[in-house]
Amino acid sequence: MADRPRDLAERMARRRRIGGKPGECTGDGYLRETFTLPRAAARARAQAFFARYPKAGYMSAVETWRELPGGDIEFTMRRLPSAD
Repeated sequence: MADRPRDLAERMARRRRIGGKPGECTGDGYLRETFTLPRAAARARAQAFFARYPKAGYMSAVETWRELPGGDIEFTMRRLPSAD
């Protein structure tokens, strides 16, 4: 019998740990770092991340982001551990 969407979501959530320790590899092979910064600093940090880990070589991406009540931005960057 097919899984319910909720079952699938729970299984995927168990497999993937967002916001782990910086530099820690998760079950899907990506390294993730979570930051909480003011908007301008968040933009600069994301640009620096992409400059250091280009999308083409590391499959870098802003995985999640949200604006907090105080105006700060919380975001998670992900990348592959190496471009080899």
